[in-house]
Amino acid sequence: MPEDISTIAGSAEENMKKAIAHLETELTKIRAGKANPQMIDGIMVDYYGSQMPISQVANVSVMDARTLSIQPWEKNMLHPIEKAILAANIGITPQNDGSLIRLFLPPLTEERRKELVKRCHAEAENSRVAIRNIRRDAIEQVKKLEKNGLSKDVAKDTENIVQQVTDKYISAIEKHLAAKEKEIMAV
Repeated sequence: MPEDISTIAGSAEENMKKAIAHLETELTKIRAGKANPQMIDGIMVDYYGSQMPISQVANVSVMDARTLSIQPWEKNMLHPIEKAILAANIGITPQNDGSLIRLFLPPLTEERRKELVKRCHAEAENSRVAIRNIRRDAIEQVKKLEKNGLSKDVAKDTENIVQQVTDKYISAIEKHLAAKEKEIMAV
């Protein structure tokens, strides 16, 4: 295979890996009833005029299955962290006891579980679309090379390789989605 062809297939697979990694991080942010420090990863707090993730201004730990504790390194950061959590609207009210903030996760109702599953399906669909777009771009590159003198057999083989890689990553999305759905629906 010419070098251009292997580069196209390799970069397509690399981009698909990134799409899967993004899906994994998005799915970990969706809470499944268990306390997880990654639930507050995207929340930024005002730290002396600059926006920083909570994990960079406080120690975030799991106290038990339904409780997160956030202990700021500076006591004066308690209120800004509490405000940031409330502003993020993650469905949890922070409890401030003067030295640390506790986040008590309420048990999930059936309705809330179904909402979370819908969110998981939306994230999975976004990843499928991203992977299909990567496939489309790779096949377009192959077609351009074919117009510039690449043989039809090599072009067809490359398209088949790209399709096989696409199928592999689409099935990986389905596995991640099924696992997360099972985790959410477990009572």
